[in-house]
Amino acid sequence: MRQIVLDTETTGLSAEGGDRIIEIGCVELVARKLTGNNRHFYLNPERESHEDALKVHGISNDFLRDKPKFGAVADELMEYLQGAEVIIHNAAFDVAFLNKELELIGRPGFRSVVSQVTDTLAMAKEMYPGKRNSLDALCDRLGVDNSSRTLHGALLDAELLADVYINLTRGQDALLIDVGAHDHIGGITTRVDLTQFTLPVLLASEQESAAHEEVLKQLDKASGGKTLWRLAQPVA
Repeated sequence: MRQIVLDTETTGLSAEGGDRIIEIGCVELVARKLTGNNRHFYLNPERESHEDALKVHGISNDFLRDKPKFGAVADELMEYLQGAEVIIHNAAFDVAFLNKELELIGRPGFRSVVSQVTDTLAMAKEMYPGKRNSLDALCDRLGVDNSSRTLHGALLDAELLADVYINLTRGQDALLIDVGAHDHIGGITTRVDLTQFTLPVLLASEQESAAHEEVLKQLDKASGGKTLWRLAQPVA
């Protein structure tokens, strides 16, 4: 499966209010491994960033003046994203901005190009309810080194999010084992057939059996002799 981890930086918080994208970072995963086939764009937003946004990303208005506009990179970006699952932290925010940029150049919406959008913020809220689930918080919780992140940057944040996503979903692959670097062909992963193993049967000791029977007696007494295992026993 081809996955793209994507992040944007913007001039402010409102796509509908006229804010624009100034940076896009994309990191490619194939079979849950980084491929190095990434994309990174700085964009001229044709407006200045809000002061609060500048404090977040540190990308000056002067730096962006000679950068391409979104329309100049749209073909390359959409072709790169075509058919992929796109992974975004707080996806509603980035997708709203991408949709607005596409609308401004008369292109179909973002979701018409990709196979699906996965929101790691929604995943994290489900896994860690009531906790902070910002990218920095998840890096700390999952042991992802974010020491180089002093300001927000789209490519760096996409790289960190890729590592966070792999850690968030690691349990899903618990029964999958890679065939190894020398035998790995075309990103194929081998599923272990557990039927080939004979598992040992460990019997309870006399002491353990007696303790178990005592627990059953206590439960039977508490229920007035109506426990299912007693009722199901054949009459001698």
